Amino acid sequence: MSLIKLQEKCGVTADGIFGKGTFTAATKYLKLSPIRAVHFFAQTAHETGNFSAFSENLNYSADGLLKIFPKYFPANALALGYARKPEQIANRVYANRMGNGDEKSGDGYKYRGRGALQLTGKDNYKAFSDYLKKPEILDTPSLVAEDYSFDSALYFFEKNKLWDIADKGFGDDTIKLISKRINGGYNGLEDRLKLTNKFKLYI
Repeated sequence: MSLIKLQEKCGVTADGIFGKGTFTAATKYLKLSPIRAVHFFAQTAHETGNFSAFSENLNYSADGLLKIFPKYFPANALALGYARKPEQIANRVYANRMGNGDEKSGDGYKYRGRGALQLTGKDNYKAFSDYLKKPEILDTPSLVAEDYSFDSALYFFEKNKLWDIADKGFGDDTIKLISKRINGGYNGLEDRLKLTNKFKLYI
């Protein structure tokens, strides 16, 4: 669910603005402890550009493709052929992995990153649909961005055992460890630290 849908579920003003009221209501609705909620919303806020984007943006230029996906675009001519074509880009870079079929199958784009923590790949969509007992997600993966954005992020935290780390507190080492589990590195760490400290004030 998008932020507005989450607000509707929580019974607060559905204005798409994440403030203390939404934090408090969502913490209760999602059955999170305050400390877990701080980490959860700080990380999801960062990953979604402050809750503004719940579907992966693959509208890359040729230069972007060469820098971000050099394995799949080793030559400039190839990158130029795919530049600014998100569907074709997704089908190439996500082909034959994570349960997806080949490039022609269209699975790469169909199962591109969605949700508050970017659920990606057919296998992951299948696992999430099983987790929620909602098989329709596999047939209509856009539901992850539209209705189950935060559910998929909760699933990610649970699957990757991030709650145990979150329970350790708000130290920089804890935030760094959660960030690395989510991102694979420390991209955006400064913003993640800032958001964690911001949401701490809401409890």
